[in-house]
Amino acid sequence: MIDKNYAPQEIEQKWYAFWLENKLFASKPDPNKEAYTIVIPPPNVTGVLHMGHMLNNTIQDVLIRKARMEGKEACWVPGTDHASIATEAKVVAMLKEKGIEKKDISREEFLKYAFEWKDKYGGIILDQLKKLGASCDWDRTRFTMEPKLYEAVIDTFVRLYNKGLIYRGVRMVNWDPQGKTALSDEEVIYKDVQAKLYHIQYPLVDGSGHVTIATTRPETIMADAAICVNPSDERYLSLHGKKVFIPLINREISIIPDEYVSTDFGTGCLKVTPAHDLNDYELGIKHKLPVIDIIDDNGALNEKAVLFVGDDRFEARKRIVKQLTEEGYLIQTEEYKSTIGTSERTGAVIEPKLSLQWFLKMEEMAKPALENVMNDNIQLHPAKFKNTYRSWMENVHDWCISRQLWWGQQIPAFYLQDGTLIVAKDKKEALRIARDKYQLFALVEDDLTQDPDVLDTWFSSWLWPISVFDGIENPDNEEINYYYPTNDLVTGPDILFFWVARMIMAGYEWRGELPFRNVYLTGIVRDKQGRKMSKSLGNSPDPLELIEKFGADGVRSGLLFSAPAGNDLLFDDKLCEQGRNFSNKIWNAFRLLKGLEVKEGQSLPEHVLASEWFESKLSQTILDVQDHFQKFRISDALLSIYNLVWDDYCAKYLEIIKPPYQSPIASETLNTALGLFDQLMRLLHPYMPFITEEIWQNMEDRKEGASICKAEFPQAKTVQTSIIAQFDAMFEIVTKIREIRNTKQISPKMALSLCIKSDQASAYDAINPILIKLANLESVSFIQESMAEAQTFVVKSDQFFVPLANDEDPAVLKEESEKELIYLEGFKKSVEAKLANEKFVQHAKADLVERERQKLSDAENKIKSLKELIARLS
Repeated sequence: MIDKNYAPQEIEQKWYAFWLENKLFASKPDPNKEAYTIVIPPPNVTGVLHMGHMLNNTIQDVLIRKARMEGKEACWVPGTDHASIATEAKVVAMLKEKGIEKKDISREEFLKYAFEWKDKYGGIILDQLKKLGASCDWDRTRFTMEPKLYEAVIDTFVRLYNKGLIYRGVRMVNWDPQGKTALSDEEVIYKDVQAKLYHIQYPLVDGSGHVTIATTRPETIMADAAICVNPSDERYLSLHGKKVFIPLINREISIIPDEYVSTDFGTGCLKVTPAHDLNDYELGIKHKLPVIDIIDDNGALNEKAVLFVGDDRFEARKRIVKQLTEEGYLIQTEEYKSTIGTSERTGAVIEPKLSLQWFLKMEEMAKPALENVMNDNIQLHPAKFKNTYRSWMENVHDWCISRQLWWGQQIPAFYLQDGTLIVAKDKKEALRIARDKYQLFALVEDDLTQDPDVLDTWFSSWLWPISVFDGIENPDNEEINYYYPTNDLVTGPDILFFWVARMIMAGYEWRGELPFRNVYLTGIVRDKQGRKMSKSLGNSPDPLELIEKFGADGVRSGLLFSAPAGNDLLFDDKLCEQGRNFSNKIWNAFRLLKGLEVKEGQSLPEHVLASEWFESKLSQTILDVQDHFQKFRISDALLSIYNLVWDDYCAKYLEIIKPPYQSPIASETLNTALGLFDQLMRLLHPYMPFITEEIWQNMEDRKEGASICKAEFPQAKTVQTSIIAQFDAMFEIVTKIREIRNTKQISPKMALSLCIKSDQASAYDAINPILIKLANLESVSFIQESMAEAQTFVVKSDQFFVPLANDEDPAVLKEESEKELIYLEGFKKSVEAKLANEKFVQHAKADLVERERQKLSDAENKIKSLKELIARLS
């Protein structure tokens, strides 16, 4: 007995446990099967499931489930990222709650606490993905800080250093004062803000006057090294080489000319502060200016500032503005729209800062990564992101890979007491190099000090498609040779350079080939007002609550109803409600079939015809679905299946074959209907795995351990276009008759008569029984002459008349027909214009062009019939 209502929570838990118990997601290399591989974008161990994860992982699961059903050796590798900055912040906060400061404990003690935190909280998001139905091979779960993957990162550093691609140097970096670490350019988020532009007078040393500079950062004037003017700026020609006093501290600096300065910005005088601005730093190198760093790692002013020592930079700004005003140096303050860099992780305003860091040269590594995306060896979906990608890769900067943290892979660089640097896999190897290279035979491991910094988190995740198959340590193992390159990557465009481009670089560096063939870029999930979802706005629903309310299948399908690749998704609970309604529709259709009384016997001819029609619709949809998948139109594929199930199977096919109330159905008809329903469940399974498994298991007795997960994905058969066209016309007739009922407020129970004027009356023989049933007709007859007093409509070239007892005035019918004629003539022009477009005819798919030609033919036939009707009514 099938339950009246579909209960997703109970069913989802049951089938997920069944899938795991029977290891249906497990994968092993099989030389007799084609491999299909996806590696999960590893979520941070600090993370909990949000709507972006839901969308991203639903798409991955759709792809992997479909491949599994197609007989491929489908392998979806899960895992988590150690997330250096975010995790360290969480652990520091946890220690503070225990009354422990990071500075008071050793690195080893801190890492012990960090791993305890990771073991307690780090697997939460993976468990949440199971609620969604993610069919990962969980036995393969990896973690970027696990021993083997840690070792892979260290080996990569040593390899690239020995190739001369990694170097250590003092450079201007993006400093996060809250995270107390350097960041790469890609980890900086730029925001438009309303700032203030301060006009400050610098007195000339010779007492002949002053120059005025405009700055948004008056707290850095104590670090100024020069005043710069454009050499062609006539206002300042006489001042070249003169000196000014820095206000408040009276230190002398020179006025220097350089074409870098714009004459029309601010006052035309630029304060040059090499330690606290990237462009000023470049000017400082050019003019050999001193570098005075007055801001410490916490973002506070240090002793070199002389004034406001110990004050936070923003507090110091307020105080110096007050003092400059009081002493007469600040002459004007104006509102100014500015752009500031902020830390992606902490949100802190970035401080440009000179720092000794480790860098990776990117120019040569970027070349194959750019070439193989631009030539489509690796395809981005949608392709519009190629321009963004190219812009980044053609302007790539060296990657700052060191971070001033403890949580992460510690840089494998060791220093002798005299500062000599040795890069090696570990201390033991460094000691061997020191003895061999420098003949320091008395040296012991305690004489070596390891660099305290760790590597950027992305320096481990860029190896992910290789390292998860242990391809760094063992580049010729069975798994890497079978599963790599992977097939498809699903991720967000926000990390296209952060992660995707770097994985491509790593692929060509380590294995000389691409890491994946396709990159599907999802859009951002926004609320229905178009705002990005965030905790602060309170507009981000809890995904687990959505699953509890609508069922995992409802949420999965709801998300994908309107999620075209690369375009943002405006999320509304109503999408999940639509998904749940779809689940209920499927469930009720199955209950209907299973609840019918059956009698042995063959199908009626009209039921055989209806089944042939639906088989053709099914095959046509399968072809459309495969085409959509090939083009990564995952949402479009779902909508095709949705329409097939809801409209064609439930609303049309079942209505045709359903017997009258309390009458039995022929066994052949039911078996055919169930066979078609089985195909629908297979087609839908990648999107809605739980309800399709429940129904598939209940359709017939299955072998122990059998699952729809491994059932064959439907294959298209012959599409009988003539039957589809015949049924399309019939359904249009039914719709027109139902419209007449609605307009005239005629009960659906009242049988009507239908008269048809057609040159091909015999074409209706086969479908008449269906037409009579669906439109509730008492008779269908064929006439030679038009009927003046009847409701009239045209389908293709045939005219249809529904006589009613109290029919409306022929003048009204004429007016309605004339309106329809105007519309059809406009429609005909638009189709003619499309077919007259040579590019469309040459480049569009042949069946699409043929459909447009058919539309034109239908329109011409209807126009001809309407003109005859209007002439008769005149």
